[in-house]
Amino acid sequence: MKSYMKATVAVLAAAVMTLSACGRGNDAASSGDGGKSNLDIALVSKGFQHQFWQAVKAGAEEKAKELGVTMTFDGPASETEVDSQLQMLQAAIERKPDAIGYAALDPEACVPLLDQAKQGDIPVVEFDAGCNSKVPVTICKTDSKTAGALAAEHMAQLINKKGKVAIVGHSQINSTGVERRDGFIEKMKKDYPDIQIVDIQYGDGDHLKSADIAKAQLAAHPDLAGLYGTNEGSAIGIVNAVNELGLQPGKLTVVGFDSGQAQIDAIKSGVMAGAITQDPMGIGRCTIDSAVKAVKGESMDDVQDTGSFWYDKSNVDSSDIKPKLYQ
Repeated sequence: MKSYMKATVAVLAAAVMTLSACGRGNDAASSGDGGKSNLDIALVSKGFQHQFWQAVKAGAEEKAKELGVTMTFDGPASETEVDSQLQMLQAAIERKPDAIGYAALDPEACVPLLDQAKQGDIPVVEFDAGCNSKVPVTICKTDSKTAGALAAEHMAQLINKKGKVAIVGHSQINSTGVERRDGFIEKMKKDYPDIQIVDIQYGDGDHLKSADIAKAQLAAHPDLAGLYGTNEGSAIGIVNAVNELGLQPGKLTVVGFDSGQAQIDAIKSGVMAGAITQDPMGIGRCTIDSAVKAVKGESMDDVQDTGSFWYDKSNVDSSDIKPKLYQ
């Protein structure tokens, strides 16, 4: 962990913070009878800028209402704002909720704060991405390596199992970015020896950065057969690059991850071949359900996989896939 991050965590652990996400997403789901619920659960997300997180929040709210608990859902404006997220986690701990749900941006920086939650007898469950800590009792997430391998399998079939491919990743620190990348790479190396991964760059899930990276990769490798974006921002960055360069549909095979409206539109128009969607509402529901079980001392599996699914023009409107999309 970088020295500045250590200093930041030390200050945070010593200070009493009173933040509540500056008003972003700090909505409460109250019990069905309109009265005050018995349990208070604080969720700290990785961000709010992508539709994925809004869907996670919606699923959490749905489950909270069903179980009659109150919840808050906070997160930084960008998935690069580790310090801001740590402040939100500190604020949640100081508020002393009955349980905390946490999605880690940095798997190391969160360790001291989760230790603090344990000392305060606040059970912690995780969602989407974990902290390198033994404090959390479970995590609700997509198996990101399996999802990355699924993306690789479809990419390989689409480019006839040969050619050059590049990756626009969203993080080389966060577990989802690492695992979606590694699952893709490992599948290609194992099953598709005639496919060469020529470049991997990281755009922090930012549309503009990811578009610039994609354009640079295409300039460096004019014969590129495919581009893989590891999250919503990365994939839309690639789509924007393809549109800006005026590439004809079919010249480059684009495979994405997540399923916001812009990706669905790109698939229907032919700019993107297909993508992997998760079940974000399922992640939200699982997190609240697990938090309630943690408060009650009930046992759970260490990892609860909520699934990953391929969608393209052929099934985007199907009854199986449509509930998994979060446009």
